[in-house]
Amino acid sequence: MVYCKRCGKKLEDDANFCSVCGNSLKDFKTEEFTVSSDDLVKTVKKLIHEGNVRRIIIKDENGKILLDLPATVGLIGAVIAPWLAALGVIGAIATKCTIVVERRK
Repeated sequence: MVYCKRCGKKLEDDANFCSVCGNSLKDFKTEEFTVSSDDLVKTVKKLIHEGNVRRIIIKDENGKILLDLPATVGLIGAVIAPWLAALGVIGAIATKCTIVVERRK
């Protein structure tokens, strides 16, 4: 049996995605770094434009997930504007944020 790395759910051996949280079971690498709230929006915009990003997760100082952006958001410019507005609000309430970036290998 295969287990989801994100939620721990037991899955079928031939599954490509978790049936509970939607996490991809394919290989990807994860990077994690901390930015100040002032640089949050600028950093996320830069990551989206890189093109090989699969998912961006924004966490607060305590590790609580504040925003989870799928890679498809970067494909459509009109859809990204509300996400960036939400990042601005997150930047206003959090002093430091951790950005977790999942990239395709």
